Amino acid sequence: MELYQLRYFLEVARQRNFTRAAARLHLAQAALSEQIRKLEDELGTPLFQRGRRESTLTAAGETLRGHAEGLLDRAAAARHAVQELVGLCGGKLVIGAIPSVSAGLLPAAVTAFRQRHPQVELVIVEGTSESVAEGVEAGRVEMGIIQHPTPAGPFTERALLTEPFVIVASANHPIARRRRIGLASLAEEPFVFFKGRARDSALAACRAAGFEPRLACESGELETVRALVAAGLGLALLPELAAQRARPACALVRLSGPKVERQLLVIARRGHATSPAAAEFETLLRRGRRR
Repeated sequence: MELYQLRYFLEVARQRNFTRAAARLHLAQAALSEQIRKLEDELGTPLFQRGRRESTLTAAGETLRGHAEGLLDRAAAARHAVQELVGLCGGKLVIGAIPSVSAGLLPAAVTAFRQRHPQVELVIVEGTSESVAEGVEAGRVEMGIIQHPTPAGPFTERALLTEPFVIVASANHPIARRRRIGLASLAEEPFVFFKGRARDSALAACRAAGFEPRLACESGELETVRALVAAGLGLALLPELAAQRARPACALVRLSGPKVERQLLVIARRGHATSPAAAEFETLLRRGRRR
């Protein structure tokens, strides 16, 4: 019985479906099924009642689940103890973040971390809040930085910062020289939206201001959104971190009136001890933000 087989078993138990579990584990379904079959052969009993749409645990499977969770927790504790012993003299730290954070907030922390701990392999995984949370839940990412709220799941969360949204306009737009502007006054303007939770927040803010925004275009790439704004296709309502690296042909205008903002969170998997590398990175991240 191997630890990886127990991880596979627990994922199938959580998903109640071999196809979904294989996708979460990044395995071919046939490979996953084969490992579960090997585990059942070794134990001499079926672990799942297999259905066309759902697979549920047998009585033997329920018994194994409790022991498997305990074994994996103890293995994780053993790994953590070794990491504590060797400190920050090696190993790997995987950080997940949404695009605006990876571009606007992480570089300073990454630079400081690399200067202090060059032996630690640091990996940044970029994605939506949902995909970052999935990586944390699956154990592929140790620490994630996402937009509130945290998806349902086995997570702990810590507030990182609250940031305002700003208007990004072409440098040739009439509002480009304004320091502040009310969102309601832009009701007739076309908008370029950045897909994801930032889009949801921007839409909600426009509706709260009394209008349904005219959609000129939307994109999941920040650079594309900024390029379209610079070309005069429309305005963008973006979080400040996403707007900070707008092209020279763009202007940033702050909003007056009711606040439009979002909260960023640091999430980790509940019950998993924070590694020294992750704790150090979060400290540097917060210290750099206060400057």
